[in-house]
Amino acid sequence: LVDMGLRSVIAMLDDRGGMTVSSTCDLYRSGAPTELNFPFLEKLQLRKIIYLAPDECSEMFLNWLAEQQIELIQLGDDAGHRSPWKPVSEDVVVQGLHLLLDPQNYPLLVMCNLGRHRTGTMIGCLRKLQGWNLTSILEEYRRHAGSKFRLLNEQFIELFDTDLVALPQ
Repeated sequence: LVDMGLRSVIAMLDDRGGMTVSSTCDLYRSGAPTELNFPFLEKLQLRKIIYLAPDECSEMFLNWLAEQQIELIQLGDDAGHRSPWKPVSEDVVVQGLHLLLDPQNYPLLVMCNLGRHRTGTMIGCLRKLQGWNLTSILEEYRRHAGSKFRLLNEQFIELFDTDLVALPQ
């Protein structure tokens, strides 16, 4: 499991139209969990999981989700038709960011197979929406991707148009 302990914040608009953050919601990221991770995941009391991969989840994981009453939202079914070297599609990122900006979805876990590239791109775009500087965004992406970072993902984050995401009122 990759970095299950990322505690984060959700971006909101303040009454002046600027970005503020609320730390009342928990956002986590990971690779695909195994049965050994289930006890830890239970402690997070997750409401939803965003899965950014085209692969089917294991039946054991799906059964565990049902037992825990956690909703699985699978985005990225186009990923199987794309080169593994290409970043997630803009449409998938926009869909995911709308989910990330809804406080009703928290506590929430964002995951893909390894928790590196698709998840890192989604979180990088969230950080951009939150007003983080690009250096900090890419440092966080590389911290989780390690030596396997992809320049195309970094370029995607840098060029992502935050105007595509309507912020909550």
